[in-house]
Amino acid sequence: MRGEPPQPGLAAGPTVIVEDERDYPDPNQPVDVSRWEALVADVLLNEGLDNRPAEIHLHFVDEPSIEALNRDHMDGSGPTDVLAFPVDDPAEVPVDVPVLLGDVVVCPSVAARQAPEHAGDYHAELALLVVHGVLHLLGDDHSDPDQAMAMQSKERSHLARHGVERP
Repeated sequence: MRGEPPQPGLAAGPTVIVEDERDYPDPNQPVDVSRWEALVADVLLNEGLDNRPAEIHLHFVDEPSIEALNRDHMDGSGPTDVLAFPVDDPAEVPVDVPVLLGDVVVCPSVAARQAPEHAGDYHAELALLVVHGVLHLLGDDHSDPDQAMAMQSKERSHLARHGVERP
């Protein structure tokens, strides 16, 4: 819970692990691991997980990797921009037990292609996808119009703190 001191022996807040796992990174599509780690940590802090021992993984992958994940886990076809694989729901895990939030997988090449119509530029699109994926791990969804509006409002708020405007 917010405001409680960390338990002895447990991390005081979330652990964010970011990996660029692309086999052939495009120099026009850089991934600044530190930048995305800070963004994820900020979202978790502002969603009330600042004093909670938790772990989250953010993976940047090539199109074949995200296409396989999309097919195998989502019954989708083709590469997609972002996938979220939640593990623990923080509300269901005792406060003194570490929470494994799950994994967010982002495909920079798909982000680069769709950036002009979604977020404007490549970095803003990556930021949107990262925040979107983290919110999914925290239980947010967009399956109906009310949920979509609430999730987009949260996205705008998180992105604005980092100087990114969501259209």
